[in-house]
Amino acid sequence: MKLFNVYPLFDIEPVRAEGAFIWGRNGQQYLDLYGGHAVISIGHQHPHYVKKISEQLHQIGFYSNAVQNPLQVELAAKLGELSGYPDYQLFLCNSGAEAIENALKLASFHNDRKEVVVFKKGFHGRTSAAVICTDNPRIQAPINQTGNVLFLELNDSAALEAAMRENEICAVMIEGIQGIGGIHTPQPAFLQKIRSLCDETGAVFIADEIQSGYGRSGKFFAHQHNTNVQPDLITIAKGMGNGFPIGGLLIHPKFEASYGLLGTTFGGNHLACAAGIAVLDVLRDENLIENSREVGEYLIKELMTIGNGIREVRGSGLMIGIELPAPCQEVRKKLLFEHHIFTGTSSDKHTLRILPPLNLGIAEADRFLAAFRSVLVE
Repeated sequence: MKLFNVYPLFDIEPVRAEGAFIWGRNGQQYLDLYGGHAVISIGHQHPHYVKKISEQLHQIGFYSNAVQNPLQVELAAKLGELSGYPDYQLFLCNSGAEAIENALKLASFHNDRKEVVVFKKGFHGRTSAAVICTDNPRIQAPINQTGNVLFLELNDSAALEAAMRENEICAVMIEGIQGIGGIHTPQPAFLQKIRSLCDETGAVFIADEIQSGYGRSGKFFAHQHNTNVQPDLITIAKGMGNGFPIGGLLIHPKFEASYGLLGTTFGGNHLACAAGIAVLDVLRDENLIENSREVGEYLIKELMTIGNGIREVRGSGLMIGIELPAPCQEVRKKLLFEHHIFTGTSSDKHTLRILPPLNLGIAEADRFLAAFRSVLVE
């Protein structure tokens, strides 16, 4: 049997990783500024993370959600404290797309409505409801197509208000920072507008923090920059498990749980919770959210001095987009194969994405800056 290969593969086979570095089978060291799609939050193979998962595996790795699991309670308490949402409820699942599916389902159950407002260049996942809310027709199969989704321009308050006044909207869903779309940030006033319109119309405000959450932006959640807006539902995944599959949904207290409303087989299993707890411990104990902000500010400041045709530097914390005048695929390849640095691209093809582990230091940032300058000069 062969793999059903849906990804273009680089000729690199990682066999070991530590901190912000990866080693290939040939012994070559690589600086990881992509974090495996923004998944690696506390660094590769962090000792506390490895210890927590190993110890848990020697006790119990999995049993169903039909029994008590104190690790879920501990994870929820620590997440509530560190995120600033101690009064919210936590539903645990396996991935970001699954978190989105459950957020949309819960919103629709809550107000018995169908239509969703989302934003152009947004990405929310590849499963059935998530993909129809994603601004990419190429990944929407015929079975996914529906007329229940309205795509609006990001930060267009007038269009948002018109859509919500003219339609019976179930939910407004927005990324804390658009990731795959090219690192575009909602304006604080726009988030406030979403909140006020949802309050007026009975729609549900869903913040997709799957890529931008868990400290990546320099705040625990990206929507917490310069605003006191609180969404009704917040989706999380990626950095939540530092590579172990786990996702979740933070749910406002006004939503009432009932048996069978949402469900999952593997979500919140013992190993996943151990990974999630370890991530929160390290984020807190090693001040990685503050480090993300400080190193990110340094990188953005230095990138803005480079010139050489850079159109724009966008982002916050260690979620940075560098827009170039031409498609950035060749730049990415040169960084990888000549300078041994992993980076990412975006759907607009012109924006290079920087999404490193949050323990990235200034020395590693300087290594990237020197290599990037060299590639641009070439």
